[in-house]
Amino acid sequence: MSGLGRRSAGPVTREDGTRLHVFDSGGTGPALLLLHGLAGYAGEWAQVAERLAGTCRVVAFDQRGHGASTRRPADLSRETHVGDVVAVADALGLETFTLVGQSMGAHTALLTAAAHPARVARLVLIEGGVGGEGPEATAGVIDWFRAWPVPFATADDAVAHLGGGPAARVWAEGLEETDAGWVSRFDVDVLEAALRLLHERARWEEWVRIAAPTLLITGEDGYVPAGELDEMRRRRPEVRHVQVPGAGHDVHLDAPERVAELVRGFAA
Repeated sequence: MSGLGRRSAGPVTREDGTRLHVFDSGGTGPALLLLHGLAGYAGEWAQVAERLAGTCRVVAFDQRGHGASTRRPADLSRETHVGDVVAVADALGLETFTLVGQSMGAHTALLTAAAHPARVARLVLIEGGVGGEGPEATAGVIDWFRAWPVPFATADDAVAHLGGGPAARVWAEGLEETDAGWVSRFDVDVLEAALRLLHERARWEEWVRIAAPTLLITGEDGYVPAGELDEMRRRRPEVRHVQVPGAGHDVHLDAPERVAELVRGFAA
């Protein structure tokens, strides 16, 4: 958890009993709150965080159903995910902050900025859009997770299955070592229930309501459809967009130095 000081600031407990495992770099400077994507964990921001921690206060947390947070929460609604962001900010005394989200975390960030304009000073969406892709999109993603041959015998086996390279290594570091082997720190049915709600309907109304200056970061080989990105920019022409060459959907893992540079400059 380099860059986040390896220091837990949590857990933060919500009204429904869900416990959120939080990390906080501490220090002064602009506050950044980082949201990981589906099946991710706070630690995947480590390479970005270590490049930001000297000038910013960096906060990240394992979202409900992920990592060290409550694994099977009763509520997986989009609104509750937004409430989690505000609860973490409140617990750490963050009145305003730059909110950075990747993939599903970007969707949560989008909704949070729309619902709480006084709290989100700036918004960074990494490989994230308005949602509403439908049940076929959910099925495609979930089938991939169901095909994981868990438990993996070794961490290297996990890296190989996940495609090799730096991004796969970070994903494998999010696994838990048990007597049976390396296993996921999430349940696929929980991921499916959460993702289904994201794909249920497009959030154009919330997108145009956002007042915070907004930066869109996509990968050259990312997943956000060009048509959706064009429509997002058409409806909010003031939004800045940067495409990172050679990066895929996990831009923060493929190009952490570039992402940190973009976020630092934007937050300042």
